[in-house]
Amino acid sequence: MAAASPVLRGCLLAAAALLLLCCATGAGAVTRQYQFDVQTTSVTRLCSTKSVVTVNGQYPGPTLFAREGDHVEVTVVNHSPYNMSIHWHGIRQLLSGWADGPSYVTQCPIQPGGSYVYRFTIAGQRGTLWWHAHISWLRATVHGPMVILPPAGVGYPFPAPDGGEVPIVFGEWWRNDTEAVISQALQTGGGPNISDAYTLNGLPGPLYNCSAQDTFKLKVKPGKTYMLRLINAALNDELFFSVANHTLTVVDVDALYVKPFTVETLIIAPGQTSNVLLTAKPAYPAASYYMLARPYTTTQGTFDNTTVAGVLEYEDPCPTGAAAAAAAGSKSVPVFSPTLPQINDTSAVSNFTAKLRSLASTEYPAAVPQEVDHRFFFTVGLGTHPCAVNGTCQGPNGSRFAAAINNVSFVLPTTALLQSHFAGASRGVYASDFPYYPLRPFNYTGAPPNNTNVMNGTKVLVLPYGADVELVMQDTSILGAESHPLHLHGFNFFVVGQGFGNFDPASDPAKFNLFDPVERNTVGVPAGGWVAIRFHADNPGVWFMHCHLEVHMSWGLKMAWLVLDGSRPDQKLPPPPLDLPKC
Repeated sequence: MAAASPVLRGCLLAAAALLLLCCATGAGAVTRQYQFDVQTTSVTRLCSTKSVVTVNGQYPGPTLFAREGDHVEVTVVNHSPYNMSIHWHGIRQLLSGWADGPSYVTQCPIQPGGSYVYRFTIAGQRGTLWWHAHISWLRATVHGPMVILPPAGVGYPFPAPDGGEVPIVFGEWWRNDTEAVISQALQTGGGPNISDAYTLNGLPGPLYNCSAQDTFKLKVKPGKTYMLRLINAALNDELFFSVANHTLTVVDVDALYVKPFTVETLIIAPGQTSNVLLTAKPAYPAASYYMLARPYTTTQGTFDNTTVAGVLEYEDPCPTGAAAAAAAGSKSVPVFSPTLPQINDTSAVSNFTAKLRSLASTEYPAAVPQEVDHRFFFTVGLGTHPCAVNGTCQGPNGSRFAAAINNVSFVLPTTALLQSHFAGASRGVYASDFPYYPLRPFNYTGAPPNNTNVMNGTKVLVLPYGADVELVMQDTSILGAESHPLHLHGFNFFVVGQGFGNFDPASDPAKFNLFDPVERNTVGVPAGGWVAIRFHADNPGVWFMHCHLEVHMSWGLKMAWLVLDGSRPDQKLPPPPLDLPKC
């Protein structure tokens, strides 16, 4: 019997682990322990083999399973030649900021040969999240799903899928070493080379050359309902996703329940997750169906304009005649393809996001801050740095590409912000004067200003414990309007409003939804528009906020919030663990 492929083996192991977890009964939460061995592994895609960094030799990496309320301990051992840290994307990390993972923000990286145990409790969260490397561009291959089930005995607030639950991880693949790709871009000041393919559960699929054998296939039974746990782990691209001749019912985003709604196509940005229900046709259709994903972008630059395909295949319970012949391999069934929106279809994106609403039920209330005591206005977008004297740069008009929030292009320090804050040693590491609003207002979505340069800085914005915060994030068109998926560590937030053009503080707040806005951890700032969020700062520590397009983060589109300790013992950040890596 032939050995199972790594992808199939990973899916089988995941299914077995999920079955054990689902069947386990018992009241209390438990401690779940995992070991992540970070190592280099040879992987072949697009008929080319290269060495990539993986966890436990798997691409994508292993699935972490837990229940809401569980304590999780993950021992990460770095056998690779690179510095490493792991971020548990979307986990609140209440009073466990030392385990959040972004290098030089909450920890120094794990050096080659070193190890670190990430310890955290999953509080008030259930659904799909994910983990990934949080240093340089290593998350291209160092990532995997986190499946968080409700507590034992607690069901879903929607009909449970009777066919199964399947992680669907979207990614990007480069033939070249991604560390070399971003290194070259930062040296030249130009844009990085684009990816060569998108992947679905690590596989590019039949629409790419030399890749028909590397296709993810989801086998379904007629009449059954399946939960697809979607994760966009791509580095630089938001993606449209659709399954031919099938609808998708969205029940969850970013591990938070939403009012269910049904669509033919959805949009998912890097960093975002979503649980969707797919109900198979009632009878065997004698056909297969493409599951397609391709980018949404309004960029004026280059991007990977290709499409990844998986295949939805039906099991025929009683194959006879033509179906039996097809099952025997003598005749193939037709494969149908969905129609995806145009690459730059902003209306399709806004129509989808407008449907997202929190469940806002008695059991799962939407605790939206009704009043706020801190309001901030951040511009987010691209800009430039001047080229060095006598230098040659490949950015706009001979400059270097940059990105900024409120005109500050964030520079990571050489020691971790959280360690410096906790030790009271911030001098020379960071400043606490991040601007609350743009110091020089302009027509953000109109003609760009003559001076497109941004400043460098390592600045944080300080919040008292318990503050109720409203933040408006405004896209700028300095180098072209683009959507920016902004991810906030340490918190979920409510998306209370969004629109196109410049935010109007006089009229737009009256339209805010303070009853059932969607709650999430990553939100797209609309291209040429704005988004307003609210959150309750109940988690002391230093929390990164950044664009989840890796190229924009590399250029500086990031900042950090510093939430001070509260007065009570349970409102104070505990001391760092003894094995916290050192710089």
